[in-house]
Amino acid sequence: MRVLVTGACGMLGSEVCRALENSHTVVPTDMVGECERLNIAQAGSVFDLISRVRPQMVIHCAAMTDVDGCEREPDMAYKINAVGSWNLACACASINCPIAGVSTDYVFDGEKEEPYTEFDTPNPLGVYGASKLAGELAISQLCRKHYIVRTSWLFAPHHKNFALSILNAAETRSELKVVSDQVGSPTYAKDLAEFLVSLVGSPLFGTYHFTNSGSCSWFEFAQAILNAAGKTEVNVVPIASEDWPTPTKRPKNSVLRHYKMEPLGQDNARPWQSTLDEFIAAL
Repeated sequence: MRVLVTGACGMLGSEVCRALENSHTVVPTDMVGECERLNIAQAGSVFDLISRVRPQMVIHCAAMTDVDGCEREPDMAYKINAVGSWNLACACASINCPIAGVSTDYVFDGEKEEPYTEFDTPNPLGVYGASKLAGELAISQLCRKHYIVRTSWLFAPHHKNFALSILNAAETRSELKVVSDQVGSPTYAKDLAEFLVSLVGSPLFGTYHFTNSGSCSWFEFAQAILNAAGKTEVNVVPIASEDWPTPTKRPKNSVLRHYKMEPLGQDNARPWQSTLDEFIAAL
């Protein structure tokens, strides 16, 4: 199938393109890199490209994912995460093309004690989560053939992410302070990409949750990353959320249950811990 990928030069988009290339025709799009140029916030450009390429599936990875940046620049966040998704959903609907939009655990407020299912009511705490939820609604309301895939704590051996930030900080510092009262499921971008590709051609449209299995705090994640890298001499100090300077209030509980995948027998994501050796080797 001919699959158009937005944000193809980003952390997730580049993994999606790699996962697609052996079995599908990939049309990579982005604002940078060696891709077909596409600004998803410009409706005319989106419709022109979709009508010209006529993809059989769109995997929508483009987003403003800088959580604190979204809080500082809410107009930009909504233009990219909400309006961009709206443009793509309308363009896909015009040619009856399915779209898979990637969303986030930040659509929830983190107050639930158990993991969140796809049927829990979103209640975002900040601009990032609210703008991504607006994008979800645009896709689900405007394009009948859609998939929404929520994920959390994405990391890869490339691009900016928490795991690489921890390793880089450990190069120059002997002690790192990391928040210990926020819990979620680290997700290896390669694994999420493979799940997104598995949706190509699926008749089961709707909202999904995908993360690697298991959960931890940011503090525990940092410890595991450093141990996997052999940097056991670095001391990781747990701190409370209020002791970390940030303009964004983050959910305390970001764990997502793969509720819809359970009856399908497809809730088989590998534990996040088992991805760390592959992550370190890929560096």
